Amino acid sequence: MLHHHAVSGVLKELTLSLALKCLSFDFIGSSVDESSEEFGTLQIPSSWKPVVQDPSTLQIFFDYYRIMGPPLSKEALECLVRLASVRRSLFTDDPARFQFLGHLMNGTKEIIQTGEGLADHDNYHEFCRLLGRFKVNYQLSELLSVESYGEWIHLVAEFTTKSLQSWQWASSSVYYLLGLWSRLVTSVPYLKGETPSLLDETVPKITEGFITSRFNSNQADFPDDLSEDPLDNAELLQDHLEFFPYLCRYQYETSSLCIMKIMDPILQVYTERASSPMPVDANELAVIEGQISWIVHIIAAILKVRQITSCRTESQELIDAELAARVLQLSNVTDIGVHSQRYGEISKQRLDRAILTFFQNFRKSYVGDHAMHSSKLYLRLSELLGLHDHLVLLNFIVGKIAMNLKHYPQCEDVIEHTLSLFLELASGYMTGKLLLKLDSIKFIIVNHTVTPYSYFASVFVLYFGLVQRREKKGRTQSCLLDDPGPACTTLRCRVCVVVINEILALLSCSPDNVMIGLIWNCSDAAFTFDAIAMSFYCSSLHGLRCVTTPLLKFMAEFVLNKAQRLSFDSSSPNGILLFRECELPKVLFKKLRDDLRHLALSGNYVNFGVFELYGDRALADALDVSLKMILSIPLADIFAYRKLTKAYFAFMEVLFSNHISFILNLDTNTFLNIIGSLEAGLKGLDTGISSQQCASAVDNLATFYFNHVTIGEVSASPASMNFTRHIAECPNLFTEILRTLFEIVLFEDCGNQWSLSRPMLSLILINEQNAPSLTKSVK
Repeated sequence: MLHHHAVSGVLKELTLSLALKCLSFDFIGSSVDESSEEFGTLQIPSSWKPVVQDPSTLQIFFDYYRIMGPPLSKEALECLVRLASVRRSLFTDDPARFQFLGHLMNGTKEIIQTGEGLADHDNYHEFCRLLGRFKVNYQLSELLSVESYGEWIHLVAEFTTKSLQSWQWASSSVYYLLGLWSRLVTSVPYLKGETPSLLDETVPKITEGFITSRFNSNQADFPDDLSEDPLDNAELLQDHLEFFPYLCRYQYETSSLCIMKIMDPILQVYTERASSPMPVDANELAVIEGQISWIVHIIAAILKVRQITSCRTESQELIDAELAARVLQLSNVTDIGVHSQRYGEISKQRLDRAILTFFQNFRKSYVGDHAMHSSKLYLRLSELLGLHDHLVLLNFIVGKIAMNLKHYPQCEDVIEHTLSLFLELASGYMTGKLLLKLDSIKFIIVNHTVTPYSYFASVFVLYFGLVQRREKKGRTQSCLLDDPGPACTTLRCRVCVVVINEILALLSCSPDNVMIGLIWNCSDAAFTFDAIAMSFYCSSLHGLRCVTTPLLKFMAEFVLNKAQRLSFDSSSPNGILLFRECELPKVLFKKLRDDLRHLALSGNYVNFGVFELYGDRALADALDVSLKMILSIPLADIFAYRKLTKAYFAFMEVLFSNHISFILNLDTNTFLNIIGSLEAGLKGLDTGISSQQCASAVDNLATFYFNHVTIGEVSASPASMNFTRHIAECPNLFTEILRTLFEIVLFEDCGNQWSLSRPMLSLILINEQNAPSLTKSVK
């Protein structure tokens, strides 16, 4: 008897596992990311329709969930999650789909009522995923059509509220519940009919529960671990706040009152502590700062969704102003009194990062490029704080940025977040111009001085894009204000030259402690080149013995000329001088020199014909050394590394586009090896390489042959004569490449036929006699 039960248990386990694998199969080859829990609609075969529509199918898995303990009960829920995601077209009519939905709703309702199995964390998490699928695969109107909807929605609301109260245990599961509620409330404007959705009764309770739970979370005892505190984990914080703002906006007045009711008392206490003559409890301040950080993040998230929702009514703007005023008032308090001595505390750093996040989201809605300058928000802010327009508010934000850079020299997280905010301000078309209207900006531009190094670096990080890092970790960010006109451009360039000289002086004294990043963002790029590049670029490259990564990134961006900002007059030697400056000292930067040379070749600002005209071998030597280095790498190794493959074929595209004579003057074996690599690239899986780089190179080669050999004059150039000699050594060269292109287009799943058709036309024109027979042989 015991043996029979054991066999029965194993059979149930195997059956459940098989069912889950069948439901998880990718029937249409959509390449679902297996590392993610998210998936789209389940595209099961039509032949499964009778089984899926049979009510006993769903009931089997609900029964398995009840009778099987963990971890098998979790697998039963996983099967239900996938069945809840079955494609709508599987059901032939609405009654069949509504019956299926009703069975799902009743099954989940019963689990919530009994609480059976939900004490297990895996079961709990999978059940939240199941609830989240209701609105992913069904419309709100369809949910309303189910008879048990009213009871079900109240039970789910109660379940969500309890989950929010147990935020540490269910933090990753709440994401799916909030996703369900956000999709429900965003569907209300499109709901037709008179059936009440009951969301007006349930959503406010959930909103209040979320705010209260996050506010109280800092009073809980948990290890000070970055992986466990959402305030220190950007991804986890995003999961917490991704959906919640939509719930707040649904009944914004009620939600905002809840936020202000919680925030006002604690903000008052925090303000009083700043000027308190009595000793302040550091632990108490840490808790208060954590609580306020959560509220500020919530307000920031609410303002963020304003850009993507239809919540731009005057009433909502006034509420935005009320919430924003409290954060702006808080920002004034954080840097005074007792709080100005707490920059080394983690809780204080979390609070300042929250304020920076608020500024980022507030700017997108109410400052600069997409802002509504006639917004009612500024009328209310003027009444509350005296901030009457976006320019005054921008000056307020810049003041906070300067304060952070001054007081957080050792906190990389705050500095990086601060620079990110300033980068957004300086990069915006409107905000970049507005910055130069600020008196604070003008004062520091004109009155810059070299004070103690940390403050010097911070100031010029802010205004000129110089970034100082004392830690080896972290990435450098930099920015330069957009050019608003010739006068400001002249001022800025004059100051930059002075700053660069000061930086170089510091580098000569202590190069190991300085890292510099420069990104030039100037519409009058030729002027900038004259004013700055020749004083900085030439002297620094040859004077530095410690060139850091940010500086090299600047050099690469500068010589690549990606946005075509370098545009010299036809008589200007600057392009040639810039190209020659890529010839760095041979002992230093050998690998870098070749990279820069390749970038400079594709910059489109050098008249390469001048080199040969004046007998300057800089170009010839650059091409010769670069090609020798590349050809020293076996082709198999080139294809083995993706980045190397892209770099190799990008260089080939440049050579065949601008320096094809150099290729044709090579010996025949080298020439054929290069052409063979292009043919291999055409057959590769990377369409970017095959359709853009290889196809372009082959097209340029075939076009040159057609123009200079097929229909060329008798007195051919040395390059065309060498080309003829190469073809004589390998007469089937073009025919084989054309055959390869035909096979790719005809027999492979080719999504870049238009790009491949260009070299095909050129090859057909030079193979007119062989083309018909070639097409027949390919068939």
